[in-house]
Amino acid sequence: MAKQLHDKLVRKMEARHLLMISLGGVIGTGLFLSSGYTIQQAGPIGTIMAYAIGAVVVYLVMLCLGELSVVMPETGAFHVYADRYIGPGTGFTVAILYWLTWTVALGSEFTAAGLIMQK
Repeated sequence: MAKQLHDKLVRKMEARHLLMISLGGVIGTGLFLSSGYTIQQAGPIGTIMAYAIGAVVVYLVMLCLGELSVVMPETGAFHVYADRYIGPGTGFTVAILYWLTWTVALGSEFTAAGLIMQK
């Protein structure tokens, strides 16, 4: 049974699959909630420029991490590269800061969801 199932499965991701995964990861309640505030403070053109600059920076970082993971496959997250090539203290700091970022982001997402549900 397992051999038959293995023969039918194909590992294949197309550009549209990656696009949908990335859109699902980017769009969150905080994006909708903070966009109004950002437009109010910076105006529509300023908001588009700020989001475009942020998108370019994130894109470049993701390209660099993609290149690193292809050339030097390692088990673990990206903090392994900092640990290996800069030092163990830097790797530990990167790992802790990444964890802290996600714990704060999770709280922010719950707060934003609660604010949206109240309205």
